[in-house]
Amino acid sequence: MSDPHAKPVLVVDYGAQYAQLIARRVREANAFSEVVPHTTPVADLLARDPGAIILSGGPSSVYAEGAPGLDPALLEAGVPVFGMCYGFQAMAQALGGTVERTGLREYGSTPANVREGGSTLFKGQPEEQSVWMSHGDAVTKAPERMQVTADTPNAPVAAFEDDERRLYGVQWHPEVMHSTFGQRVLENFLRDGAGLACDWTPASIVTEQVERIRAQVGDARVICGLSGGVDSSVAAALVQKAVGDQLTCVFVDHGLLRQGEAEQVEEDFVQATGVDLVTVDAAEQFLTALAGVSDPETKRKIIGREFIRCFEQAARDIVGGAQADGHPVRFLVQGTLYPDVVESGGGSGTANIKSHHNVGGLPDDLQFTLVEPLRDLFKDEVRQVGLELGVPEGIVWRQPFPGPGLGIRIIGEVTADRLATLRAADAIVRAELTEAGLDREIWQCPVVLLADIRSVGVQGDGRTYGHPIVLRPVSSEDAMTADWTRVPFDVLAGISTRITNEVPEVNRVVLDVTSKPPGTIEWE
Repeated sequence: MSDPHAKPVLVVDYGAQYAQLIARRVREANAFSEVVPHTTPVADLLARDPGAIILSGGPSSVYAEGAPGLDPALLEAGVPVFGMCYGFQAMAQALGGTVERTGLREYGSTPANVREGGSTLFKGQPEEQSVWMSHGDAVTKAPERMQVTADTPNAPVAAFEDDERRLYGVQWHPEVMHSTFGQRVLENFLRDGAGLACDWTPASIVTEQVERIRAQVGDARVICGLSGGVDSSVAAALVQKAVGDQLTCVFVDHGLLRQGEAEQVEEDFVQATGVDLVTVDAAEQFLTALAGVSDPETKRKIIGREFIRCFEQAARDIVGGAQADGHPVRFLVQGTLYPDVVESGGGSGTANIKSHHNVGGLPDDLQFTLVEPLRDLFKDEVRQVGLELGVPEGIVWRQPFPGPGLGIRIIGEVTADRLATLRAADAIVRAELTEAGLDREIWQCPVVLLADIRSVGVQGDGRTYGHPIVLRPVSSEDAMTADWTRVPFDVLAGISTRITNEVPEVNRVVLDVTSKPPGTIEWE
């Protein structure tokens, strides 16, 4: 089987709100995709040997001053190109067509008419279909050699294609669910227009990553920071499949875990996988390092630094201990995901939203070379890889939990007492959501302690001055975007009653109803 990454589909981001969604839809068609900024030079795009290029939508007008441009050289390079919305208009302009502001705008669901005659994009689809439009400009004259294949009431040139040059475009957004045949259009481009095999599957990911890990690691020893979460567990399983007993998993109990998590790692995962596990009790070390610190970025960096120091000591112990085999511990496995990379400023030219302990929070004097086999994957893809590897479903379907743990769910200084308070409240929330059968419906439910805030309450016959707890239930596919989950009121009421009754330090429970964007999933 060919290397699935050898011919990536590059999604050129022109500032579209849907650029990440396009990449997701390409992956759903079993082709590997990456998002790149529109400022990437053509030579750099072609140097990556792409199997196809997709030009995203964007908020600009192609003829406006300072609007993102399209180098015609990209359309002359022989690589299949598919333009969507702004990308469609940029293609038309670059090829000599005409784009105008006609005064006839189209937003939302719009009927499209697929013209008679052969079409690569619309093969196997009805002549009339509903598409999702968002444009004020329109292509009024198609470039030479382009066959116009669709129109809408206000867009006489709503789609065009040229099979000989393998250039295609549509005025609408095929990546959104409101375009009824949008995924079919995209898959027709990938398979028939670009000629891609579309064989990027969980099995192929495992095969490819095993080969990459073996090539990177050689006969050196490897350690993996195992948290018991989905990401580190799947990363560990991948590396173990690749290098076997060269891997030692290190579980750092930093004292920032939720109730019962240490037992899950030390018993469930080890029993299921048979990995070699070393447990490090570092709770006092982390609390000492975090003393007096309230700034969230500083907390993240401290936690990342202390993690690495623990790994370094564990590596020294492994070299000098019973596991010693003459080979040094040179590599550290981390469960970094694609959203981590993007949000840390390492993806498509985006701003740094937050440092991540797997990406941006590592010390400069790191003594290990990182092995990040999940770096290109979204969370749901990681779960499928985990199932392919035989990781227990209880771990694969576990809700995401941040590496810095409860340390970034306490707003304010992290102390032992505050951790105990949050741990108790979090255990109640998890138990109630499980009892209500909502575990699979909710992507993640961070429970946040507002440790620097107190509010007046009445409990029993007395006045209290306790802390608020915030519930943050969210639904998402990949953590790039999210919406707050509409948890039934009776479940929320039960959670609130139990927390205020059973956790003395808390006298108020509130619900976060913010989507992402504008808010992130975690508070810090």
